[in-house]
Amino acid sequence: MLVDVQRGFDNPQWGIRNNHDAERNIARLLTRWRTLQSPIIHIQHRSTTANSPLAPDQLGCDFKPEATPIAGEPIFGKQVNSAFIGTGLDQFLQEQGIHKLVIAGFTTDHCVSTTTRMAGNLGYETVLVSDATATFNRRGLDGVNISANDIHNAHLASLDGEFCMVKTTDEVLIDLFKPR
Repeated sequence: MLVDVQRGFDNPQWGIRNNHDAERNIARLLTRWRTLQSPIIHIQHRSTTANSPLAPDQLGCDFKPEATPIAGEPIFGKQVNSAFIGTGLDQFLQEQGIHKLVIAGFTTDHCVSTTTRMAGNLGYETVLVSDATATFNRRGLDGVNISANDIHNAHLASLDGEFCMVKTTDEVLIDLFKPR
């Protein structure tokens, strides 16, 4: 499941980003999934805020080239952080018999984290790909800058073992070829 891999996250208004290899790793995962003809689900944030880079009438709402859906790959549009709220995603997964999710996308601390938490709470066996997601720096409540890497790592640590298993792209790709 690719969460919000959209051009709008290239907008400098978000701040200083970490993990500039995220798109390359997302493309590696997507290529492998397509080769194996495994289910791929795209999540697209469709902001209701008029000036948002992710508003449906903005170019930023478009998918990044590394993650553009092809025919037959479902797209679920959302307006909140969770891909499970108001989208029909859970029903679709149940109907398709999908019980294991591999999640990548943007941003680690918002839509990726929220979607991962809900997936875990809904009982999905979930893997979050640490190097195929990224986020931006933030100003803390005390006014001090919190780096994108610190935010990224804190969220991954909080999710791992509780809502998902956190793995790297290489680990996920190797796992695909392990005997079952």
